[in-house]
Amino acid sequence: MTAVTKQPFDPGPAAWNEILPAATAFDSLASDFQADVLVIGGGFAGLSAARRLKQLQPDATVAVVDARRIAEGPAGRNSGFMIDLPHNLASRDYAGDADRDRSQTALNREAIAFAADAAQEYGMSEEAFSPSGKINAAATGRGVAHNNDYAAHLQAMGEAHELLDAKAMQDICGSGYYLGGLYTPGTAMLQPALYVRGLAAGLAGSGVLLFENTPVVALAREGRSWRAETPSGTISAGTVVLCVNGHAESFGYFKRRLMHIYLYASMTRSLSSEECAALGGQERWGFTPADPLGTTVRRISGTGGDRIVVRNRFTWAPGRSVAAQRPQSVAHVHDRSFSARFPKLAGIDMEYRWGGLLCLSLNTAPAFGELEPGLYSACCQNGLGTAAGTLSGKLIAEQICGHESASLLAMQSLPAPKRLPPEPFASIGANATMRWGEMRAGKEL
Repeated sequence: MTAVTKQPFDPGPAAWNEILPAATAFDSLASDFQADVLVIGGGFAGLSAARRLKQLQPDATVAVVDARRIAEGPAGRNSGFMIDLPHNLASRDYAGDADRDRSQTALNREAIAFAADAAQEYGMSEEAFSPSGKINAAATGRGVAHNNDYAAHLQAMGEAHELLDAKAMQDICGSGYYLGGLYTPGTAMLQPALYVRGLAAGLAGSGVLLFENTPVVALAREGRSWRAETPSGTISAGTVVLCVNGHAESFGYFKRRLMHIYLYASMTRSLSSEECAALGGQERWGFTPADPLGTTVRRISGTGGDRIVVRNRFTWAPGRSVAAQRPQSVAHVHDRSFSARFPKLAGIDMEYRWGGLLCLSLNTAPAFGELEPGLYSACCQNGLGTAAGTLSGKLIAEQICGHESASLLAMQSLPAPKRLPPEPFASIGANATMRWGEMRAGKEL
């Protein structure tokens, strides 16, 4: 039996989950159990894998375990952009090689279509899943240039887009901070916790067994099956799927091939109707920064009230954890970013501050495929957990079931994550790159 070396750690509350009414709890595993397929991880990848498995093999016994409550981990901590177009966080303007970008766009759209179908099947609201598009927001001349370069790349790909001027941006967000924007229509905007909760509830209704607060502490091959040990019981299954993103390393796989980075966010208290009127603009919108190391901003309106979310600052975390107080240590940066954009809302408090763990690889490759007989991985989403997680979960289920498709072949053709430089060079290089990038971002941060 091989011990799992680390359990997930996420500093601060999962705000998207906190602003919702309390969810009905799923039981923790409390006995020994047998399943056909065990999915470890109840986020976008794990739940999507379970859904596709039941579609392809409806009589199979599929169990999903998560170390925490559903939507308390990274699935309830991301910013809710399910992006269809190229979005390479290591690029100057998100673009990459045109041929690979076309292939990745097709795969991302397959993920979005799969999520849209789930939202419809399980009766989710528009707040949970909305195909409303998103905007790359530029606050500097350099940001405008990045948007123009990206627009040219999209034009060459034949992709719809619209460049927005400063007035159009102010009409949308109520702020005169931005010089321009680039609107693309294919992104779906999620209330991520609401979507993931809805997906979990729908799966439970279709016969998938879900266990919350059930961390896997050891995993081993026993004959033709795998045995997962948890604090209060075991699950034996002929097939196991790791949907744990960067924690694939905690299970002993992809060592020195995955990069672990925390990203931080803050969310305001619910705004009053008077404050919303003073701000102006639309009640829902989502801005990604024209510079990848800038500030992501969303305004939301719905179950948890009218709020604004800001997200920026990166922390290199090869050990997959940070100090619990780390979100508070970057609070001044979030407050400064918020105040600069929304002077009309001076004095508004941030009710929630949190961090979430991203996993990337040097060559933006996923950690995907069969690792050992009966053991599969749908990990390393390269900072795009909503779309990439949904896609990898769907496709790994198809691989398990022998369901051939062009999309699966495309995923399988991608290289493995590239090996990282040795320490301390990896950490020195990563920290220097992030700090220099944030400094260069200027007002985009």
